[in-house]
Amino acid sequence: MPTPPRREIVLVTGLSGAGKASILRVLEDLGFETVDNPPLQVLEALVGDQERPIAACVDSRTRGFDAEAVLTLIERLRLRPELLVSLIFATAEEEVLLRRYTETRRRHPLAPSGQVAEGVAREAALLAPLREAADMLIDTSGLPLPDLRQRIERRYRPGDGTMSLTVLSFSYAKGLPRESDLVFDLRFLRNPHYVPALRPMTGRDAPVAAYIAADPDFPAFWERLTGFVDPLLPRFVAEGKKYMTIAMGCTGGKHRSVLAAERLAAHLTARGWRVALGHRELGQQPRSPLDEQGQDAPSRLPPRPDMMQPDGDHHASTASPTPRQKGLEALTNPP
Repeated sequence: MPTPPRREIVLVTGLSGAGKASILRVLEDLGFETVDNPPLQVLEALVGDQERPIAACVDSRTRGFDAEAVLTLIERLRLRPELLVSLIFATAEEEVLLRRYTETRRRHPLAPSGQVAEGVAREAALLAPLREAADMLIDTSGLPLPDLRQRIERRYRPGDGTMSLTVLSFSYAKGLPRESDLVFDLRFLRNPHYVPALRPMTGRDAPVAAYIAADPDFPAFWERLTGFVDPLLPRFVAEGKKYMTIAMGCTGGKHRSVLAAERLAAHLTARGWRVALGHRELGQQPRSPLDEQGQDAPSRLPPRPDMMQPDGDHHASTASPTPRQKGLEALTNPP
């Protein structure tokens, strides 16, 4: 007999003003039974009484909140083989949180009569153990709400049991992507930045793609990269992993990492994986090719009026640019 699917239990936590309420609403739209800030004893009883997947927000608003108690509850629930338990941590840069509180004139739960900055710092320290243990870390500082929704849906929407992949390019100068599972460093390849004619272009442009692919070390690197990733991914699926982010980095996040991310996404898509491609330093949040064509979008649900603010605060609403198709031939037909 086939093994019955495990029931999802999602705990949502993080900094006040970082978007926990928005995350919870997306999970509700995906069919989760949602509850905001229940006592831990009540949450554990609720898990035992329900048959639907459950998403619960647990944070510093709870009287006597204890991060270690939350971790203990997670460990206890993970001992039950019928459950699949995960922890989402929502965060944002301090200046973004301060701006959101200023715009909404709300009080911070840990600074009811003091400075918001003090409350933010106190809460960050209180929640640090949960941040370290999180299965999914989401920084909403510059994340538009539609992209937040897509990120949650890619991870938690009901599917066929396969793993969703995100391939993301980035600049080492601006830090590692916090959500990355695998990171590959492209800085050993020759840099188009030092070729004046190529500097203003990106790794999507055919001349840049050809220049990087002509590096003497690129063919061997590419063979080893795909030889490493291809057998690894099915093993992660067998272990029950439902999503993975592969990050490709270079100095500026504009040339080498972009070319490698584009090419790896094309390779994995051709092998049947569901892949979302993003370029952090080009301002493109991860999207799948089908999403951009308006097909098989992560959600057919209309936007909810209450999705306009994360925990009562506005996200930026600038749409991500549509990727150019230049360099496609160089990607799909390498030399």
